[in-house]
Amino acid sequence: MLRQVHPPAAAPAATGLGKSVDWQPRLAKAKGQTKHAALTERIIADIESGVLKPMDRMPTHRDLARDLGLSVQTVSLSYREAERLGYLSGEIGRGTFVKARVTERAGRLMLDRNPDEAVDLSIVRGVYTQAHEEASRAVLAALARADNGAFMGACRPIAGLDPHREAARAWLKPLGVEAGTERILITNGAAHGLFLALSCIVRAGDVVLTENLTDHGVIGLANVLGFSLKGLPTDAEGVLPEAFEAACLTGSPRALVLIPTLNNPTSHVAGPGRREAIAAIARRHGVFVIEDEVYKPLIDTPLPSISQMVPDLGFFITSFTKTVLTGLRVGYLVVPPHYSIRAASILRVTSWSGAYLLAEIASRWIEDGTAQRLLAVQREEAQARQALVAATLGPHVASTHPLSLCAWLKVPPHWTEDGLVRSLAERRVAVTPSDPFIAGSNHGGGIRICLGGHFSPAALTQALTTVRQTFEQLPPVFDIGAIG
Repeated sequence: MLRQVHPPAAAPAATGLGKSVDWQPRLAKAKGQTKHAALTERIIADIESGVLKPMDRMPTHRDLARDLGLSVQTVSLSYREAERLGYLSGEIGRGTFVKARVTERAGRLMLDRNPDEAVDLSIVRGVYTQAHEEASRAVLAALARADNGAFMGACRPIAGLDPHREAARAWLKPLGVEAGTERILITNGAAHGLFLALSCIVRAGDVVLTENLTDHGVIGLANVLGFSLKGLPTDAEGVLPEAFEAACLTGSPRALVLIPTLNNPTSHVAGPGRREAIAAIARRHGVFVIEDEVYKPLIDTPLPSISQMVPDLGFFITSFTKTVLTGLRVGYLVVPPHYSIRAASILRVTSWSGAYLLAEIASRWIEDGTAQRLLAVQREEAQARQALVAATLGPHVASTHPLSLCAWLKVPPHWTEDGLVRSLAERRVAVTPSDPFIAGSNHGGGIRICLGGHFSPAALTQALTTVRQTFEQLPPVFDIGAIG
């Protein structure tokens, strides 16, 4: 039986997908260091310094071995290790390529995609329905008829207007957080809250722990704030307590940043026992805990807050963008009592204050029940869309949750992540590979698909079917012999 071989696709200009880059490294092997370790070190150093650029094709194993006087096995070991660490990507029949690091990948995902040209399953966002449209129009009409001077005329650099912080208290209580208004800051979304929390406690060179696969926001902040981010192994409930304990004993971490509810991208949910174990370790070693709970409102089962268990060490973050309305970019940050002044001062110098108009809309919706009603719509839609995922992609799902806005898919053995992403893009479906989320090793890799946005059941089913059909195809074959 003949296997279909796809014809070569034209390589885009200036992407590095053609001839191998002319790279002739000089190796400086330290005493006791193996040759393959020295080569791996040089590969990483040249990628990080920009000598090797994203999507450059590396020399073949055989060519580089000849140029450096090494064995092909030594080069293969180095390439494999650099690939495991997220710096290279090997594709059967095509070669080995420099992978885009977090900042480059995130930039392309956010800036270079025209939503009219693809079905975008690459960005986590809340669902958008007619209910959301009608609620938006209603609140804007009400604001047009109201006296808005109390918040439209405010301009002082404060942590939030008193009525907005009182509404925040009401929203936070069902999430397991009891806090006085003096500890609550109104932020411009959860990402802003995470920046403020880390800025309060972390200095350049500090060690911050997180899940081995986590939201790319904290990975990007490691570059901005200069701290060292270490990923911890996880299971179906998130960070393993024994791994957290070991990291505290050996590395003196400053903080643990985690998404205990519906983690992005794996959708794990930490149960009460896991949360208590994490809190106990943090308390014992004096490690700050930053709880990113942007998805927690979606879970209708009460779950305790880790930050409440360690009130002097815990920061709690949530927002409305993923659970109520994507465009409602307002969030709440709860800080330990003795960090209220510091957090407010950092808020002042970074954004002066949260956006009063958005905070006013959120407060009105909390008070009149609209927020809870739209939250119920999110839950219902998430469950319906997850049912489509189960029906269409069931065997390919590595992890997800009935209320999650994304699903983590296993990469078939005959594909690479980057190969899948490119092939799906050719079929007008945008997804995300693992590299923007990698903070630690032994994560297993995968592809994330996101289910929010304004999709009809038919459109989402068609996109998921395209994903399934692509997964089940054999990948295209190009440039036989390129890898040596």
